[in-house]
Amino acid sequence: MNTPLNPSVWRAPELSMRWWPVFLRNLLVWRKLALPSLVGNIAEPLMWLVAFGYGMGALVGQVTVNGVQVPYILFLASGSICMSAMQAASFEALYSAFSRMHVQKTWDGIMNAPVNLDNIVLAEMLWAAFKSLFTVTAILGVMLGLGISYSPKLLVAWPVLLGVGITFSCIALIFNALAKGYDFFTYYFTLFLTPMMFLSGIFFPLEQLPPVVRTISHWLPLTNAVELVRPLFMDQWPTEWLRPLVVLAVYAVAGFWVALALTRKRFRA
Repeated sequence: MNTPLNPSVWRAPELSMRWWPVFLRNLLVWRKLALPSLVGNIAEPLMWLVAFGYGMGALVGQVTVNGVQVPYILFLASGSICMSAMQAASFEALYSAFSRMHVQKTWDGIMNAPVNLDNIVLAEMLWAAFKSLFTVTAILGVMLGLGISYSPKLLVAWPVLLGVGITFSCIALIFNALAKGYDFFTYYFTLFLTPMMFLSGIFFPLEQLPPVVRTISHWLPLTNAVELVRPLFMDQWPTEWLRPLVVLAVYAVAGFWVALALTRKRFRA
């Protein structure tokens, strides 16, 4: 059977274990700058946590979650850890991946080896998710040190946060494929991520939102991530876990497929 000379960019992903050397290459390069990268990734989330958690928490006191009164700092911490996973994955899949793809031409060099573009995109997605997991692990350590939560169920939150990183790295790679320069990413952060931060129940309960906005919020990926992680901080199991998992999975699969198609189109042009 003859292979089409110009196959569809929407064809099924052509993946193998050849993504691993690309992932390892990113890890070895990043290892030289691991400490500054870690400080940069966790400084802002911790400032949010301290400023709002302790500052506003002193005014708010406690928040009602599923009929249970919890300290505001616990409420904020359980949401901000999801926000940190989102931001770390997005930053890596945007600025760093764009540098390797467009500015440094690293992807072109890799494709001179027997590694196809599909495996490079997969490696970039998994690498961004790993960076987000590394960041949230450090933040979780600080939260444990501050005594915000000692729930053993936080061990379950760890793989959930990895899934959050995968979801947002897939979405971010769509914009990476469309970008002509770094300034393009401002639209993604300003028009997508920032509004979602305030509509996903991180800083205040969703019940405070108008009904129409609340309905939209329930289908945002960050909202579903918070719905899974917040009960674990409260030493509870999520009462509804299937729908949030399905929503995150759909965003991840659809995001990766679209990102891969757009990246194929870009490299074909």
